[in-house]
Parts: sequence; structure tokens; C-alpha cells
Amino acid sequence: MVIIGIPTFGNLGLKEVMNNRFGRCASFTFVTIENNEIVEVKSVANDAAGAMGGAGIQAAQIIGNNGATEVIVGNLGPNASNSLNAVNIKIYQSQGGSLTVKELIDLRLSGKLQVLTASNVGAHAGMGGGRGGGMGGGRGMGGGGQGRQF
Repeated sequence: MVIIGIPTFGNLGLKEVMNNRFGRCASFTFVTIENNEIVEVKSVANDAAGAMGGAGIQAAQIIGNNGATEVIVGNLGPNASNSLNAVNIKIYQSQGGSLTVKELIDLRLSGKLQVLTASNVGAHAGMGGGRGGGMGGGRGMGGGGQGRQF
């Protein structure tokens, strides 16, 4: 038995279109396959989609928590890639375009998808990357206590 997770936009099952954004997709569609036949299809919301950071890692946890042994992705960052590889989930690269879950499963079963062993996009900029560009030099003209006295 193989369970394949695919990032998607909604919950239309096999008719749903793949979302190329793994960590920020709205949902994942999980397809269970036995003897090259689809035996179950379910959709699960991606609670990580709105995360301030670490969406790819959290999305990979959703994949693992739903028993997936494989994923088919469009774009996959290094954190998500490392997380999926750490739990031995096989990663396949989509052939692009607006393919449906059914089309992607057919490509996977016919051996037409390429295995992805690392991320295929760079790391995303995280929070807190600012460098403080203030121009103040701390050269205030204080009066040294000689101001007005009351």
C-alpha cells in the first residue's frame, strides 16, 4: 500500500488541481493505492498555510501524520525537503501546469514522474532579517543640567 500526499487548493478529490506551493497550499489530498488501484481519497486542511514561519516544516508534519509514504510537489523549499527526507517520504516532482490529482496519480503509476532528492527552490526569507538602518548617532546637544531652573 502507498499513500501519496499532494498539495491542493481545495477538496474536490481526484478532480482537484495541484497547488505548486507546498507549505502554503490550502489543503492536501491523500490518495491510497493498492495493487496500482486507487482505494481511498481524502482531503485534509493545511493548518500551516497561514503560519508566520516554518510552514514547510509544519506541512511536512501533516503529510507524515496522515500516513503518506510519498508526495508529489511543484515547489519545495529546503526546510520542507529536509523534513520529508528525515521521515523517509519519497518526493516526486510534478511536470508542471494545472494538473489534477488524478492526472498526477496516473503519471506516478506509469513511472513518468522524476524523484526529487532535494529542494527545488531556495530558502524563503524569514522574520527578523532587518539590520536597523537608523541614522541617529547619539549626538544630542544636552545642556548638562544648565537649563532653566524653577
